[in-house]
Amino acid sequence: MATAIQIATTDLCDAHEDRLQSGALRVLMPGWLCLGRKQRFHGAAVTLKLFEDNSLLAEAVKQPGAGKVLVVDAGGSTRCAVLGGNLATAAAKNQWQGVIVFGAVRDADEIDACDLGVRALSLNPRRAIKRSEGQRDLAVEIHGVAVRPREWVYADRDGILISAEALHG
Repeated sequence: MATAIQIATTDLCDAHEDRLQSGALRVLMPGWLCLGRKQRFHGAAVTLKLFEDNSLLAEAVKQPGAGKVLVVDAGGSTRCAVLGGNLATAAAKNQWQGVIVFGAVRDADEIDACDLGVRALSLNPRRAIKRSEGQRDLAVEIHGVAVRPREWVYADRDGILISAEALHG
């Protein structure tokens, strides 16, 4: 089995200062919680936009991830969790590299046991409501930073980068 490529966000920023200046490489705001066994992950973005409803997220993690990263714009809401242990387990089983939630998650210990990288704003034990609402594969905005489907996401403990194109060999 091939060893995963270890890419540091700090090295990418240093090597691509021109892209940072042009906006082709963007840095999401700092302060994300780091959960899951994958402290470092990268992949093409699949975007979801939802609000306190995880129906669409539940559908997405049950589909093959093929090494991609789910970027979930949950509106920054921390009133309830849109990802928990069961969905994280499904995401790992279906080979998603990571899930970035602009909102809250729960079941931290269960998520930490998964072979998955998860970033979130906070933890909240309250579960989301299921209303079957949300959108998939559209540009989302997280604290003023655009994330478009199929852009590249690089995450580690130092931060999260969004790139218009792949930056690894």
